Amino acid sequence: MSEVRLQVKNLCKNFGITKAVQNVSFNVNKGEVHALIGENGSGKSTLTNMLTGIYSIGSGTFILDGKEIHPKNQVEANNEGVSIIVQELGTLSGLTVAENIFLGHEDQFVHFGIKNTNAMNKKATELLKKYGFDRIKAADMIDNYNFEDRKLVEIVKATYFDPKVVVIDETTTALSQEGREELYKHMERIRKSGNTVIFISHDLPEILDKSDTITILRDGVYIDTVKSKDVTEEDLKKLMVGREVTGDYYRSDYGEKVSDEVVLSVKNVTVPGLIENVSFDLHKGEILGFGGLSESGMHEIGKAVFGASYDREGAVTLADGTQINSIPTAIKNSIAYTSKDRDNESVVLNQSIGDNICLPSLDELAGKSHILRDKKRKEFADKYAKQMSVKMVDVNQFVSNLSGGNKQKVVLARWIGKDSDIVVLDSPTRGIDIKVKQDIYQLMNQMRKNGKSIIMISEELMELIGMCDRIIIMKDGKVSGQLDRNKDLNENSLISMMV
Repeated sequence: MSEVRLQVKNLCKNFGITKAVQNVSFNVNKGEVHALIGENGSGKSTLTNMLTGIYSIGSGTFILDGKEIHPKNQVEANNEGVSIIVQELGTLSGLTVAENIFLGHEDQFVHFGIKNTNAMNKKATELLKKYGFDRIKAADMIDNYNFEDRKLVEIVKATYFDPKVVVIDETTTALSQEGREELYKHMERIRKSGNTVIFISHDLPEILDKSDTITILRDGVYIDTVKSKDVTEEDLKKLMVGREVTGDYYRSDYGEKVSDEVVLSVKNVTVPGLIENVSFDLHKGEILGFGGLSESGMHEIGKAVFGASYDREGAVTLADGTQINSIPTAIKNSIAYTSKDRDNESVVLNQSIGDNICLPSLDELAGKSHILRDKKRKEFADKYAKQMSVKMVDVNQFVSNLSGGNKQKVVLARWIGKDSDIVVLDSPTRGIDIKVKQDIYQLMNQMRKNGKSIIMISEELMELIGMCDRIIIMKDGKVSGQLDRNKDLNENSLISMMV
């Protein structure tokens, strides 16, 4: 009989009239990876944010090893033995790697009111070495590192003090395959030590492979807790959505000829230290994929095409000869871009859903009169928020109050509303549930049929194989190979070019 580590009892949380978590109760055992799954807005992150002190508890209780806990912030949660690796960026700019690791726990290095920075750096260096992250230097500013490396620092920060419960909220979607393997290793270590992982992910094969137990939430309500070995992917989809998910998932066509018409030409594009001499053409109605390991340079391709790489060399040229060298030029010439780093680069968190959706379309909405009417703005935002099934009170709700997946829907709604001809999607389904992924794939397929051209950058290999006409593989900042759409294409074909 497994020993209970954490009891969740009658937990509730509202945001205004939105009932995010409604009377949820379940147990989590010692020495297990306990997955928490559900569609976007099902209450997963809200529940774990209450457990880890990020949100206040609405009502109900958490009982950890027989004792009620009420953390008011993350430091208090850490002191109770609970930590979290969040979905978005969980490190603070302007601090060193070591300062981020020990944030809130610096007192162990303070003697007579003076912080011993050398001792802190030494301890952080030992930890980074122990975790196998030696290339990350304790004394460096955290801003010197990319999104993925900052996530690795968060793994150290959340686990070095041997907490009883570690929450991993959608972290794998931010990591390359190498980063994921590192995380899985630490999850297994935590489990073997008798401690517990609460694991949130939308990747159902990953959930089935890495967890022992799965709890399903739907619309803030507890649905069921099952053993991973007793269920299939289809069972989980049905429990999450409340019905069977039917219809095409990826594209089903093969052998369709892509137009010869080139809409965008990239020639010898270099961003020092990131990509070198990259050239390719994008055709009308084509979905062109970019894959590779996290450090391959593929994420920089999107920024370079959108004019967002300030030290870029080489040329990005439209069919009419227009050179794309800045973001305003890109937007003016019907190019859209969604970044992998959603919170920092794709949405304005302290603005409403409506403002975010309307942002690139303000000129068109104002028209010749240059007057933006509130009714027109609201109608536009409503239309595209509903088209993307954003779970919201209304379009006046702040984006910061949305789940990660719903934020991503707002980003996509913005560019669908803009009706751009060339759309660059970097990790478009990161943190998105199975049903909405299907919607996004079908939307991309429809855009392709309507003559729109899409660049899709993804670490999800099956997504690239399932959706793209052509896949360019990046390695060490250079193009290492290219594959055309083919029924027989599999993940191994791509991996062999990536490593």
